Amino acid sequence: MRGNTARCAVPMGYRHELVQTLIDFERAPAFAIALTDPVGDATVREGLLVEGPQGWGEFSPPGAGAEADGDAALVRWLTAAIEPGTVGWPDPVRGRVPVAVSVPVVDVRRAREIVDGSPCRTATVEVGAGGLDDDTARVAAVREVLGPEGALRCDARGRWDAQTARTAVAALDAAAGGLEFVERPCATLDDLVRLRKEIDVRIAAHATMRDTLSDPAVPVDPRLREAADVVVLACGPLGGARRALRVAESSGLPCVVTSMWETTIGLAAGLAVAGALPELPFACQLGTRPLLTGDLVAASRSLVADADGCLPVAPMPPAPQPELLEQFAMADPARVAWWRERLRAAISAS
Repeated sequence: MRGNTARCAVPMGYRHELVQTLIDFERAPAFAIALTDPVGDATVREGLLVEGPQGWGEFSPPGAGAEADGDAALVRWLTAAIEPGTVGWPDPVRGRVPVAVSVPVVDVRRAREIVDGSPCRTATVEVGAGGLDDDTARVAAVREVLGPEGALRCDARGRWDAQTARTAVAALDAAAGGLEFVERPCATLDDLVRLRKEIDVRIAAHATMRDTLSDPAVPVDPRLREAADVVVLACGPLGGARRALRVAESSGLPCVVTSMWETTIGLAAGLAVAGALPELPFACQLGTRPLLTGDLVAASRSLVADADGCLPVAPMPPAPQPELLEQFAMADPARVAWWRERLRAAISAS
C-alpha cells in the first residue's frame, strides 16, 4: 500500500500465533454520517476505516469518557477493526440472522414510523432518558405496530438504580404486554443482582460489564451469571469476532449480538459473530443501519433487513465506495486530527 505505514501485530489467540501485516493507518479515511434521530447526546456517527490485505474494517469507538478503561478499550476496537482484513472471521453456522429494529428516544409518532417502516418482527426501545410516562407511551405505540406476535425489549443504558428499575420495568412490561427482556437496566452488577431477585422479566447485560474490583484478565465477570439471564455481545468493545465468541462461551448464558451504530462495514463484524454462535435464541440488535442518513458501501450491499427481517452473513465486509467516502468525509480538520490521535493511541498501546 502507498504512503506511510505502521506495523501492527494482531494479538495472539487468533488462527495463527502471530500475524504481521502492513496497514496504512495514516491514510485511513475519516467519515461522519448524521443520525436520523439523536442517540443519547450523539447526532452523528464518526470513525475511521482501516484497510488490511484482505479487506476493510471500522474503527469507531465511542467518544472520550464512554469507556472506563481508556487505551485498553481503544486497543480492542483496533483489534476488531483489523481482524476482517488480516485473519478474517470464523466460519458461520448460519447464512442469515434475524434482527431487531431499534427505536431511540423519540416521540410516539416517530416511534410508530420507525417500526412501521421496518420488516423486523422484533423491536428494541430505548428508555430511561426521560419520564416513565413517555417511555411507556413509546413502548405501547411500538407494541401496537408490532402486534401481539412481535417481540419487544427495552434498553435503559444503565440509567436506573435497582429501586427505580423495579418500578420502571413493571410499568414497561405492562405497556408492552410482556417484554422479551430488559437490557442494561442498571449500571452495576450489584444493582442487577438485587433487581433480578425482584422482577420476573429477563435481564440482559453487556459482556463487558464488570464491577471495579473484578479481574480484567477474566473474559467475563463471574457475577454476570448471577446478575443476568442474557449476555449482550458487541464486537468492537470485545475486540473482534473471535474474542466475542470466546466470551460467549465463557459466559455460559444465552447471547444476543448488538451494534454500536456502525456503518455497514462495522455492522458486518457483528453479523459475523451472530452467524458463528452455536445457538441464537434472540433476534440480534443489528438493524441499526437505517438510523444513519447514509452509508459507505453500495446500496446493494448496505445492511438493511430483508422482507423477513433478516440480514445476510458475509465472509468479509463490503468495500467502501470512493464517491461515498468523499460524500461522508469528515469535514472538520480538528475532528479528523482527534480521530487520528485516537488511532495512534490504540496502536501505541497494542
